[in-house]
Amino acid sequence: MDRRRPTIHDVAERAGVSVSTVSKAVNGRYGVATATVDAVMAAVAELGYESSLIASSMRSRSTGVIGVLVADFEPFSAEILKGVGEALRDTSYDLLAYSGSRGDEEGWERRSLSRLSGTLIDGAIMVTPTVVKASADVPLVAIDPHTGPADVPIVESDSYGGAREATAYLIGMGHTRIGYIAGRADLRSSIARDAGYRRALADAGIPFDATYVGAGRYREATVREVAIDMLSAANRPTAVFAANDVSAIAILQVAAELGLEVPRDLSIVGFDDIPEATRLPVPLTTVRQPMGRLGAAAVQMLLALMRGETLPATHLRLPTKLVARQTTAPPARYRAG
Repeated sequence: MDRRRPTIHDVAERAGVSVSTVSKAVNGRYGVATATVDAVMAAVAELGYESSLIASSMRSRSTGVIGVLVADFEPFSAEILKGVGEALRDTSYDLLAYSGSRGDEEGWERRSLSRLSGTLIDGAIMVTPTVVKASADVPLVAIDPHTGPADVPIVESDSYGGAREATAYLIGMGHTRIGYIAGRADLRSSIARDAGYRRALADAGIPFDATYVGAGRYREATVREVAIDMLSAANRPTAVFAANDVSAIAILQVAAELGLEVPRDLSIVGFDDIPEATRLPVPLTTVRQPMGRLGAAAVQMLLALMRGETLPATHLRLPTKLVARQTTAPPARYRAG
């Protein structure tokens, strides 16, 4: 008796889904609900649709590797990588760190994902991506992403609250001329820090002055140029809040070159609390964001997605904390003379 071998169309009809959904389900691709996968695999079993070959194919697609895609290996991403590595320590997954950016090129994540997903990694964590609508064959999570619409889960710190607290701290010391050197305008975190700075000024009744704000874009050379102009002005700020610690360290260097003593002549606050912040001759006052926890939280979200689970929340914001060290003090007029 000639019995026709079941086809993918038969499986699709039995499961009540499209042929493309069957293909994704049996090949273990991302983007198919767990219930749908179960329905497809039940139809596969009932019809005898090359089930052993399918199972083999699904097993062979697993690489046992989690990718972390970064624009550059700088202090922030390095601390994120430490958190990811620690979170993966007791799992069966290895970590692949990959930098595919060329300068400030937009869309570097797409190129990186096209090279890695489906063949080298089972899932990816993107750090400060320029886009968050990247399509891939593997689950994705973004840390500190671009400002645009997102279709992947996001993990970030409370940049608004941290910036507001840092600026309010300087105001509480008596500073009213407070400069701000911003980061990348395309990042959600940078926009939030700008808003937090402005809010703290407004709360204290201090008018916003655009001459006290400069765009450093997290580039040391650009930060130096902005800081030289800002600190050479006749009515210069008595304090500066920097959007990250690397920028704050550059401002410290500029202040020394201009003959300004920190914190006697200028107070400086950073953001991140990278290890270098405590190793400076004058340890840096900064806003600590939990970079290791950001990485660990992204891992937990990614592993859940890879198991086919529905996340209880797709946007996680972790708290920050002001860490007062030695680069801040009241302005000269408030000190006993």
